[in-house]
Parts: sequence; structure tokens; C-alpha cells
Amino acid sequence: MGREIEQGNNRYTSKLQATTRQTAQFLLLKPALGRLLKIHVHGLSNLDGLEGAFAVYGNHSSHLDAPLILCSLPSRLSKFVATGAAGDFFFGNWVKSISMSLFMNAFAIDRGKGGKGRRGMAGHLLADGVPILLFPEGTRSRTGAMGPFIPGVASLCVSRGVPALPVALVGAYEAWPSNQKHLPTGRPEVHVVFGRPMTPYPGEIAHEFNERMRRQLLELHDTTARAYGRKTLAEYERSAALQKAERTGVASLVEDAKERADKQED
Repeated sequence: MGREIEQGNNRYTSKLQATTRQTAQFLLLKPALGRLLKIHVHGLSNLDGLEGAFAVYGNHSSHLDAPLILCSLPSRLSKFVATGAAGDFFFGNWVKSISMSLFMNAFAIDRGKGGKGRRGMAGHLLADGVPILLFPEGTRSRTGAMGPFIPGVASLCVSRGVPALPVALVGAYEAWPSNQKHLPTGRPEVHVVFGRPMTPYPGEIAHEFNERMRRQLLELHDTTARAYGRKTLAEYERSAALQKAERTGVASLVEDAKERADKQED
């Protein structure tokens, strides 16, 4: 198994494939994003001195998230970044699979839904010096609010001794929410905000580092959101809670009305 993974990692470390991928991103992906969105990138100075293997992570609310991060990273850092993608969604047919490999240097993550994916792939990539991009929420937010963090990324950073790079995406949810079937229209504004790389403290366990990563990303997002008059993650959460309460209330009213109608018939 280890040998199979080692052989499969060749495309992630190939300089030729990295050059091809960066050319495709520069000529196709980045211009396409620029036509769809008004992109503002912040915090690039926080990346000074970052090198080698690291784990990029961000809030996840749109299919735009990974392309935005990859195209906003300096080329010296994005060259070999491998993006973790849902095996059941992105590797279900050859068109998606080839596109993800070409533009995103993607590797499949098995979410337990019958998709492809190799256990331990992210750890092996980091061990080979390949930076990775993962979303600790595990799936896109359906409300704009940030979901709980699965501690997998934190665990990788602790076990492999690599830094975690937080990236907040502000406005991506409004640009392309999960229930929107078409591409963004009107070139909505999106902010890509790079924070300072974080390293686990000596003796810090994965769950502790995971919580610290989550808090750092929340602060990074909300500070930028307030500065540009956008919704904070806490406001998304409140809106989602109110909508849920409203739906529950309506359902209760309907149920009460049915009960009254049944009693009248009796």
C-alpha cells in the first residue's frame, strides 16, 4: 500500500506537471475567476518566509473557495499545493476528475459516500514536502455560517510538524451559495484574507490546535467582514437559527391547525 501511494504521488511532485498546472491556472482559471468576481486579496505579507510543506485551510461555503485560494497564493507557494476534494462528487466521472487534476492538483477524499480516496494520502503528501489545501468543515456551508471543524487538518499539522495557514473567504457564499445552480452574475466582490501561519504549541493535542485554528479563522473573517460592511460568521449563524425557528414555528402552527380540524370533524 505504501509503495502504491508513493508511486501515485509522482504527479503531485512533478515539476513538469506543476508548470503545466500553473500555466493552465494563469491562462484559464484566473481570468475566468476575474470575469466572474471582483477579487480583493489581503495579508500577502503574512506569507513571507513560509516554505516547504504546510496545510492551507479556510471556511467553506462555495465551489469557488479552492480556486480562489489557489489563484490568490503567490506562485512560489501555489506551485505544488494539492487540494483535497470529495471523491464522491469530484471524482465520479472523468471530466471532473481530469479538470480537478489539471487545475487543482486534487486528491480524492473518501467521505464514506462510495467515492474514491486513499486513506493517509494527505499525510504522505506532507511527508513528501507537498503543501495541501483542505477545508476542516468537510463540506460546504448551506447557510453561510461556519460549521464545526473536523480535527483532521489539525492532527496532520501536529503529527507532521507543519504549519497551518488560515485563509478567510468573505463574500464567497453570497457569490455562489450551494442552492444556486448558475454561476455568479454581476461580478460580486469577494475578499481572500491570508492570516499568519500557525504552528502547534509543544505538547498541544490535535483537538486543542483545531479549536485555536477555528477561532483564528473566525476572527480573520469577521474583522474583514466588518471593515467592508459584510455579514460576519456570527450573523450568518443567527440568521440560520432564526430561519430554523421560523420553519419550526410554521410547522407547529400547521400541526395545531390540523389537530383542531380533526377535533372539529370528530
